[in-house]
Amino acid sequence: MINDHIGLHWRFLFDQQLLWIDSFVFGTSDFPLSTWLRQQLNIEAKPFVKWAGGKGRVISELRKRFPAGFPKKASTYWEPFVGGGALFFAIADELDHAVLSDKNEELITTYKVIQTKLVELLELLGSHANKHTALGKDYYYHIRAQKPSSPEDIAARFIYLNKTCYNGLYRVNQKGEFNVPIGRYKKPKICNTKLLEAVSEVLQKAEIQAADFRDREAIKPKRGDFVYCDPPYHKAFTDYVPGGFYEPEQHALRIEAGRWSESANVMVSNADTSLIRCILGGAVPLSADFSASGH
Repeated sequence: MINDHIGLHWRFLFDQQLLWIDSFVFGTSDFPLSTWLRQQLNIEAKPFVKWAGGKGRVISELRKRFPAGFPKKASTYWEPFVGGGALFFAIADELDHAVLSDKNEELITTYKVIQTKLVELLELLGSHANKHTALGKDYYYHIRAQKPSSPEDIAARFIYLNKTCYNGLYRVNQKGEFNVPIGRYKKPKICNTKLLEAVSEVLQKAEIQAADFRDREAIKPKRGDFVYCDPPYHKAFTDYVPGGFYEPEQHALRIEAGRWSESANVMVSNADTSLIRCILGGAVPLSADFSASGH
C-alpha cells in the first residue's frame, strides 16, 4: 500500500536514571519499567535534530494509513530514510523491532552513538555548549571546519552544528562538506540530556545502518513487516548528501517500493506533484502544509 503526502515537525524531552532500570518488576521485556515510568512522567522520545520535512504535525494522519493490525508482534518497522525519525519515535513504544537506515553517514553515526555511547556523547556536548557560550561565532566556524574521526566526536559535532546553524538546516556541498552559516540563537539547547536519554532508550530496540534505499542486502523486509519511506521530496531541498535526490532516484524508489510490497506493507510520503502522481500511480494523496522549520 503506497500513499502520497506532504508534512513536517518535532519536539523533545526525558529524565536520567530511567535508562538503566531493570524490567524484571513487570516480569517481561515487552514493557520495561523504564518505559512505564517515562510514560507516567509524560517524558517522550522525539527527534533530537531539526530535519527538513519532519512529520511531527501529521503523525495522526500517517497512523490512519497504517496496515491493519500494525504495530504487532513479530513484525519489523523499516524506515530507509529515517532523517529525524518523527514517526519512529511516535510509535517506538508499540514496536518490537525496527530497522532505521539513511544514506547520510554522519546522521547514522549519531544515532548509533546515542544508542551505545550516550555518556561520552553528553560529556562532549556539554563541552561544546560551554565553548559556544564563551566564543560564539568563532567557535562555530572552528567546529564546522573540522573533520573528526571518532564516532563520538562526529556525533557531538553533528548535534552541535544542528543546534547552532541557520534554521537547523543540514546541507553539504559536492565535496560532502557541511556549509551552513551560523544561526541567530541567543541560548541554543546544545546538550539536551533528557531528550537524548529518552532517545537512547527507545533506540535499544532498533537496528541502525548507513545504507542507500537501493541496497537490497541492507533493506529486505519480510512478510508482515511495514516499510515507511519519507524521501527528499520532488522539487524540494535535497542536498542532505552529495549528489542530491532527483527524478532518477524518485523512479528508483518506486521500483524498490514495488519490490518491498511483494511481501511487506509499504507507505511512501512525497510532494503532490504531477511526476510523483505519475510514478506512484494509484496512490491516495494526503494534503498537509510543508515547512522545514520546527523541532
